[in-house]
Amino acid sequence: MVLIGILSAFCLPARADLWVTGYYPGWEQSGMPASNIDFTVVTLVIHAVLTVNPDGSLDATGNGVTVANSADLVSRAHAAGRPVLISVGGAATSAGSEPGFLGATSSTNLPGFINNLTNFMASRGYDGVDIDWEPFYASDIPQFTNFVNALRAALNTFPPAKLLTAAVGAYPPYGDSPTAQYAMFAAIQNQFDQLNIMTYDLAGPWPGWVTWFNSPIFDGGYHFPPSGPLVPSVDGAVGNYLSNGVAPDKLGIGMAFYGDVWTGGSGVWQPRQSWPTTNVPTASQQSYQAIMSGYYQSNLYHWDTNAQAAYLGITNVVPTNDLFISYDDQHTCQAKISYARNQRLGGVMIWELAQDYFVTLPAGQRQPLLQSIKQGLATPAFTDIQLGSQQVTLGFAGLPLGAYRVQWTSNLPADNWNTLVVTNTPATGSALLVTDPVTRDEPQRFYRVETPP
Repeated sequence: MVLIGILSAFCLPARADLWVTGYYPGWEQSGMPASNIDFTVVTLVIHAVLTVNPDGSLDATGNGVTVANSADLVSRAHAAGRPVLISVGGAATSAGSEPGFLGATSSTNLPGFINNLTNFMASRGYDGVDIDWEPFYASDIPQFTNFVNALRAALNTFPPAKLLTAAVGAYPPYGDSPTAQYAMFAAIQNQFDQLNIMTYDLAGPWPGWVTWFNSPIFDGGYHFPPSGPLVPSVDGAVGNYLSNGVAPDKLGIGMAFYGDVWTGGSGVWQPRQSWPTTNVPTASQQSYQAIMSGYYQSNLYHWDTNAQAAYLGITNVVPTNDLFISYDDQHTCQAKISYARNQRLGGVMIWELAQDYFVTLPAGQRQPLLQSIKQGLATPAFTDIQLGSQQVTLGFAGLPLGAYRVQWTSNLPADNWNTLVVTNTPATGSALLVTDPVTRDEPQRFYRVETPP
């Protein structure tokens, strides 16, 4: 019998719906209208952000969450079949939102705060609430837990029940308990639909530090000098949540649509550089759009394989004008898709959608990072099949850090699949070729590819 190659490419069922949660600030809507959000990529939008006052009242207009902006976003998202949540909190001030939350969630103010929050959510047509309590300390745990339990109960009274998510810290604040926040989230994880880890802002010109990446996937085995702890990473943060009992499918990892621009000191232009205490560099945030428009040149680009992170290294005649620019690029975004799949996480989270938006580019090129995520979610997909006399050669698209299992069966539907090969893609991501040594007189075969293996 002549071999018939019929290909079926898909992920494991739990991975087919890897979520992509995108924050969309109200203050960005004039520059990037909601009509430009690609809802074929973003599965949930979080409108940022309501300011919480210590008495439990809310301030919406200060951050651009106007009635008109809410209506425009909600109507467009719902037309695309996507839910929209309203975020409360944030870190807009030096003190963050913690003082407001502590007052609002006191025993006296908590009932009114929840009533204000759920009324605002319902009146604007949102599908739930996102909690962004920053910074978060171990001492906040009792009030945070009471708040979450009471809010979840209130959201459950809506038909249907509304969604509840949270932006959670990658690491505890300096000097705080190393495990308390992770253990708390493990205890109350079932109250949430998503826990999105803010795996960015992982470095700064702080005492005892070195130049490091804003959002690296791995630590590369590098320790703070001379013999300190490992430098922070996405993998380190995820590992802390998992080892303390949070289920992987509750977690999303952050993608930063912005980067850190380091300069000054005695000259910084690459990762892992130290500096004298008398000459400290600075680090400022700039959007991906600003980095690409103002700094990017191909000859300045570097990829750190150990950290799985991109950066620009710019040297000048005067070393104090050197630049080290750490940011997530398309390669990073696709590697993070692979990492989320490999760890069987729930998904990824973006802060924030407008920082990837190029006004003057054609529509299909305006959001290169978001489009790279879209391409990554579409993989693995078979691209080619070649039938030889003694073998079948299969080609399929891969991703950076991607891990895949290619399987075959002789009949569909099939309960049992035979593994042909388990493979890892090169770090750069590429098309992969897999050979099945069969002859033309064998029965037909059906193929599929799974990720993670």
